[in-house]
Amino acid sequence: MELAYIPSPSRGVIHLGPIPLRGYAFCIIIGVFVAVWLGNKRWIARGGRAGTVADIAVWAVPFGLVGGRLYHVITDYELYFSAGRDWVDAFKVWQGGLGIWGAIALGALGAWIGCRRRGIPLPAYADAIAPGIAFAQACGRWGNWFNQELYGRETHVPWALHITSSEGGRVPGYYHPTFLYESLWCIGVGFLVIWADRRFKLGHGRAFALYVAAYCVGRGWIEYMRVDDAHHILGLRLNDWTAMIVFLLAVVYMVLSAKKRPGREAVVEPGAPDGPAEGETEAEDKADEKTDDKAAPKTGDKTGPDAVEAGPVDKAEPAASEAKDEAESAGKKS
Repeated sequence: MELAYIPSPSRGVIHLGPIPLRGYAFCIIIGVFVAVWLGNKRWIARGGRAGTVADIAVWAVPFGLVGGRLYHVITDYELYFSAGRDWVDAFKVWQGGLGIWGAIALGALGAWIGCRRRGIPLPAYADAIAPGIAFAQACGRWGNWFNQELYGRETHVPWALHITSSEGGRVPGYYHPTFLYESLWCIGVGFLVIWADRRFKLGHGRAFALYVAAYCVGRGWIEYMRVDDAHHILGLRLNDWTAMIVFLLAVVYMVLSAKKRPGREAVVEPGAPDGPAEGETEAEDKADEKTDDKAAPKTGDKTGPDAVEAGPVDKAEPAASEAKDEAESAGKKS
């Protein structure tokens, strides 16, 4: 008898009359809102306009969903096009199956279209939304919990995931909650990107590249723990190879970009009001203090306002005294 474990939901959908409310869909929707909200705050801090991130997300999100589904269907085609399978199931996104690699690839294409329409550099936009995407993935992974899918090997640790469904070849039991591992990893990646961006002033797509590289590291070891069916190449799962290749590409991009384009973009959105960069306000305050110190008169300064006012008074006193003496002398003579 297990004393501690993570229970699985008895069902992943609740019907509100004829309308199905699916936990998997809710997790994705929450993730999208988190990504847009945080991306908007970071975009404004970089000097962009409020609402621009959401406007471009109108292009990026649908493209990302299509790309994620296409990657899953292509890499697991036997689930939909082999003997005894129904190809219509390929369109049932609510049953799970969104590949992050395809989602990022086609999502980037959608974001590029949105950026191009507004004259915005895609790398700057990608840097702004990078940590938000990581947090969105952390939310989305809980959709796998609702569907009782993508878990790891059997285990008896206190945080084991209790699988109760036997559909789709599942074997009820206690398994590593890889959905939870990846969710926590993505949260760490999001905070890592925020810290590194503030510390090193990452620009020209390097914050996004850091997110990609860091995510790939975690996805590699988490993918290795999973026991769901997958294609293998030289003993490794396909997604492990994908993670390694994408990791190398992200690192190479960061190195080359830092040499070719150091620093950040001066302007991220044409026509947007220039917002102060991080630390700029403090520098301006110090400059104003120095200016005030130079303008203030020093003790004994003859050019100060007090000295200017005192001058005429000092000269007037001797003149009045002389005039008084002359009047007294004239009175005696008369």
